Amino acid sequence: MALQGQEDIEEQIEEPEDFQEQDVSISPAEELPNGPGDEDSDPVLLPWDRFSAWLHCICVVGFDLELGQAVEVIYPHHSKLTEKEKTSICYLSFPDSNSGCLGDTQFCFRFRQASGRKSSVACFQDHFDRDAPVCLKRDQGHYYGYVYFRQVRDKSLKRGYFQKSLVLISKLPYVTFFHSLLKLIAPEYFEKQEPCLEAACNDIDRWSTPCPGKILTLPIMGVVMKVRIPACYDKPGTSQLVQSTQNDSLVSIVLPTIHEVDLFRCFCPVFFHIQMLWELVLLGEALVVMAPSPAESSDTVLALVSCIAPLRYCSDFRPYFTIHDSEFKEYTTRTQAPPSVILGVTNPFFAKTLQHWPHIIRIGDMKQTGEMAKQMKVKKLKNLKTLDSKPGVYSAYKPFLNRDEEIIKQLQKGIQQKRPSAAQNAILRRYFLELTQSFIIPLERYVASLMPLQKSISPWKSPPQLRPFSQEEFMKSLEKAGPQLTSRLKGDWIGLYRQFLKCPNFDGWFRNRRKEMTQKLEALHLEALCDEDLQLRIQKHTEVETVDLVLKLKDKLTQAEREQLPVKPGTLAKLQAHIESVILSLPEDLQGILHKPATP
Repeated sequence: MALQGQEDIEEQIEEPEDFQEQDVSISPAEELPNGPGDEDSDPVLLPWDRFSAWLHCICVVGFDLELGQAVEVIYPHHSKLTEKEKTSICYLSFPDSNSGCLGDTQFCFRFRQASGRKSSVACFQDHFDRDAPVCLKRDQGHYYGYVYFRQVRDKSLKRGYFQKSLVLISKLPYVTFFHSLLKLIAPEYFEKQEPCLEAACNDIDRWSTPCPGKILTLPIMGVVMKVRIPACYDKPGTSQLVQSTQNDSLVSIVLPTIHEVDLFRCFCPVFFHIQMLWELVLLGEALVVMAPSPAESSDTVLALVSCIAPLRYCSDFRPYFTIHDSEFKEYTTRTQAPPSVILGVTNPFFAKTLQHWPHIIRIGDMKQTGEMAKQMKVKKLKNLKTLDSKPGVYSAYKPFLNRDEEIIKQLQKGIQQKRPSAAQNAILRRYFLELTQSFIIPLERYVASLMPLQKSISPWKSPPQLRPFSQEEFMKSLEKAGPQLTSRLKGDWIGLYRQFLKCPNFDGWFRNRRKEMTQKLEALHLEALCDEDLQLRIQKHTEVETVDLVLKLKDKLTQAEREQLPVKPGTLAKLQAHIESVILSLPEDLQGILHKPATP
C-alpha cells in the first residue's frame, strides 16, 4: 500500500493539537446496498465458499483427564486441519494453569499454517485482498485463533471444573469483530451444544463476502451485526462512521472498528516508554511481553504490532505463546541471537528461558485506564528474575529519538480531567500515526523518484525499469526533505533510518512499493499500446509478425486481468477490441486458430 500523496499527508498532519474537542476524524461511510441477497459483486459461489471467506473452521477444545486438551468438534465437518495444526490449537486454546482464569476469558493466538495447502477459494479471496489495507490483508502463512474460554466449578466432574474453549480459526486479522462474534455464539453453544454451531455456520455461509469499503449487515443467531471493512483508499487516521438508517430496526450491534485494540489501556503499564516501544517495533527487534493472562498478553502484542500503522509489521508475532508451541525451541535457543519476533507469554518459565532476550515488557494486571504507571526508568535486564518482577520495560536499548514530552503531558492531563478512555485511545493512535507518517514520507518521496518518466514509455518496447534504491542517495535526500518537515521531534533520525533499512519491515514495505510501481509501469505501457493505430502498423507486417503481435497482446491482456493492473476504465475492453480487429485482418484459417481459447 502506498501512503497518500505528500500534499494529502501534510494537510492531514497540520491539524489542531487540542484533541479534547476533536479526538478522531470521522466521515460517514458510503452506504452500499449489500447483504445476504446482494450477489452482484460476488463471483459464483459454492456452498461453504462464503463461510470460507470469513473462517477456515470453528473448533471446540475440551479437557480430558487422560488425553489432556483435545479437539472435540471441528465444524464444518469437511474442514481440514493437519495433526500439527490441531496440536497447536489444543495448547493455545487454554490459558496456562497459573493464569487462574475463572469464568469467561477471550484472547487470540496465531500459529503457522502447514505448508503445501491452498484454499479452494483463494482466487476470489485475492480479489478482495486487493482493496484491503496492508495490515488487514489475509495472513498467507499463518492462521489466527480467536478464543472464548470458559472455566467454572463443577463438582460432578472429576477435575472439579468445567473447562472448554470455542475457537474461530481464520486468516483474517479482524480481532474486534471476531471477539464480538464469539460473545454471541459461545454462550449459546455452551448451553445448547452442537446444533447451535451448525446454525451459526449456516448463518455465516449466507453472509456477504468481506469486501473492503462496503458496509455489511451480518445476521447471526437471531442478531444482526453491522460493520464496515476498511479499504486501502481510506485516509489514514480517519474512521468511517457506520451510521444507522431507517432500515436498521433489526440491527442489534454496530461495530465502529473490526480490528483496533485499545492502545491506551494496553500501554498504560509502560506508559512512559511508548516512543521507545514504537522504535523497537519499527526496527523489528526481538520483544517478549510477559503478562498475567492470555487476554492481556494478546491485546498488548496486537497493540505493539498496530502502533506502526499504516506500515505493516512484517516479522512474526505471537499474541499468546506457550512452551508447547512447535516453534518453542526455535525461538528460545541461546545458540543464536533471538529472532525478529514479538512473543506474548504468561508462563513464569519464560522469565528464565527468555532471560537472554534484549527487550522484555512486563505487564501487571491491567487496572482501570484512569491509573497511570509511575515507573519512568527503563530497567536493567539482570533485574528480571521472575514473572513476579514489577511491571516495566527491561532493556539496554538507547532510543534514537528524544522523548516526546508533549504526548505524555497531554495524556496525563486527560487522566486528571477524566477524559473518556476512547478519547485517550484516539489521541495515542493519532500520535503513533503521525510519528510513523513523519518517518515514512521521506522514504515514499524518494522511492517515487525512482519511477521513470512517462515520456520514456514506448508501446513497442518493454516497459522501462525502476531505478535501484540507493541508501546513500536516500540519506542525502533527508537533508532537505527529511522528517524535520513534519515532526517536532529531535534526535538521530539518520541512525534510525540506517537501522530500519536493514530490518524486515523495510524489506516488506519496499517489496510492496516496488510491486505497485512495476504494475503501474505495466499499466501505462498497456494504455500506450491501446492508443496506437494497430491497423496502420500491421500493414507493414508479415502474417507471421501479425500473429506474433496478437499472441503478445493476448499475453498482455491475460497479465492485466490476472494481476489486476491499475489501468484506466475501458482499457482492457479497448485492448480486446484491438486484438479482434487485428485477427479479422488475417486469413480465415489463422482466425480460427487465434480465436481458440488458450489451453492452461
